[in-house]
Amino acid sequence: MKTKGALICFAALVMTVSRGALAHGQPAAEAGMQTKTPQLVILDTDIGDDIDDAFALALLLRSPEVKLLGISTAFGDTELRARLVDRYLAAVGRTAIPVTAGAQTPHSNVFTQQAYASQEPQREHPGSIKFLLEQIRTHPGQITLIAIGPLFNVQAAIERDPDTFKQLKRVVMMGGSIDRGYDNEKSGNTHEPPSLEWNIRCDPAGLRALLKSGVPVFMMPLDSTQVHLTLPELGQILSSGSPLTDQLTLLYHEWTGASAWRMPTLFDPVAAAYAIRPELCPVKPMRLEVGDDGFTRPLAGPPNVDVCLKSDEKGFLDFLLKRIANAPASGQEAK
Repeated sequence: MKTKGALICFAALVMTVSRGALAHGQPAAEAGMQTKTPQLVILDTDIGDDIDDAFALALLLRSPEVKLLGISTAFGDTELRARLVDRYLAAVGRTAIPVTAGAQTPHSNVFTQQAYASQEPQREHPGSIKFLLEQIRTHPGQITLIAIGPLFNVQAAIERDPDTFKQLKRVVMMGGSIDRGYDNEKSGNTHEPPSLEWNIRCDPAGLRALLKSGVPVFMMPLDSTQVHLTLPELGQILSSGSPLTDQLTLLYHEWTGASAWRMPTLFDPVAAAYAIRPELCPVKPMRLEVGDDGFTRPLAGPPNVDVCLKSDEKGFLDFLLKRIANAPASGQEAK
């Protein structure tokens, strides 16, 4: 009888947990993930130009499998990018996540989401390089660095303290082009030859330094990251009405300039997804050389990087929509 009673109590406990998870728009299976120790993550991003960085950050914020130790901004006006992240995190109740600014660099691209960022009050942000190295020393062998912008901060950290940088668990990055270049949206061609991918084009020396650093590197190039949202999928996200999707809505309309319903290409969220669900983007070991021109060319020899050449696009989109579009309708985002 005691065994039967214990089983009844256990079943009731499981049902209670499941109901609580579903009440917050979270499947019971995902609620169970929160009982596991989340992996420690730092996000290095050039958020504010294209819109995909904002979607990548949203995915990480909605994933209990990761604990964001901090967010660092890279390339161009890094302080303004940090202000964008400040406003974003404040809107979703996640101000406890540190925001740091990397070294500012020359740039000629358009900061499309400048108006959103400029409305956040100015403040001095800690330096990204010092923060990254301090966190690695505090958590040696435990941190995944997700790098979804030009690798200036990565390069600077390696140059400042290569022994400490080597204690990263891994780097997951979006960048490069192996067999497939940028899609030709006008013609619908998804089989363009290799292109100069933006992140590596801006700082080829950064990738060369990373591949020599001794840290395991997992690369999501153009080959596997050109996942295009459809209008119904975009509408599902922007109409969700949560604090998180409200920020995506504001940033999306600034990115488009309110001129057309442009469909985002989710380059960076694929890298974020790999850190959580690696089966969505299977990798294979390769050896790459990085030219001064920014091309990433495969060659014979011992592997120096694991590369995903083809992702599960449907599985990725299902994962993204489930995580972001099912966010709570009101109140703060899940901590």
